[in-house]
Amino acid sequence: MTEKQDEKCEAAVEERSEAFRAPGQPPVEAERHAAEPHVLKTDRRSLLKGTAAGVGGIAFLFALGAGAALVPGDPARAETRIRPPGSVPEDEFLARCLKCDRCRGVCHTDVIGMADWADGLVRLRTPVLDFRLGHCDFCGKCADVCPTGAIEPFEKETEKVGLAELTDRCIALRTGACRVCYEKCPYDAITLNSQNVPVIDSQICNGCGLCEKVCPANVFQAYRTGRERGIVVRPLKRGAAAAGAEAPASTDETTKRRAS
Repeated sequence: MTEKQDEKCEAAVEERSEAFRAPGQPPVEAERHAAEPHVLKTDRRSLLKGTAAGVGGIAFLFALGAGAALVPGDPARAETRIRPPGSVPEDEFLARCLKCDRCRGVCHTDVIGMADWADGLVRLRTPVLDFRLGHCDFCGKCADVCPTGAIEPFEKETEKVGLAELTDRCIALRTGACRVCYEKCPYDAITLNSQNVPVIDSQICNGCGLCEKVCPANVFQAYRTGRERGIVVRPLKRGAAAAGAEAPASTDETTKRRAS
């Protein structure tokens, strides 16, 4: 059978099929195209579009990384931030942390908050301790749920995250009429001197933050601006936790200086 005869035979079959096609049934030609495997057409224009999209995606990723470097946040603020107990050094912490929020979700004292834009794009949404919201009892649950080891298991009895320090807003520094932090400290790390001014023992204080949480300085001095309370927890110096919790400054000397 010649090629022309083949074409005529195929045309006759299609014509007869069209004659017997039920209403709503797709034409034979459409069925044939549907049954054929899809072939990707790659012409010059499609190739250029794909290349441009790939280059644009790569440029976006580089721009995102550059943007993170251009938004470092307030260095002074970042230095005052305190990570949850058991956290690895900062650079390693930022590399490991997935910002999954599991540590914050499991914290039963609500002390774990999130870093915001003021801390920089790289630190955004990473966990930090906010002692205005709660205090840390070193339960270790945050370390238990951390999937990457950004927060590692620690010894509850020896772990330190910071050191409490009086500020100029402390009521007792001027009047000696406040004893709240002394009464609430669960570790007996705060004593009172002869002027009824709190003195923090740097060897006992582990930075739990309960003193900062209960400090009434901002309540009784609402007329004064600022959010800092009469006692705050400062982060330990780098490497201080491993070297015996060196204080940011001598708390006894700080108290004497401010009382004078």
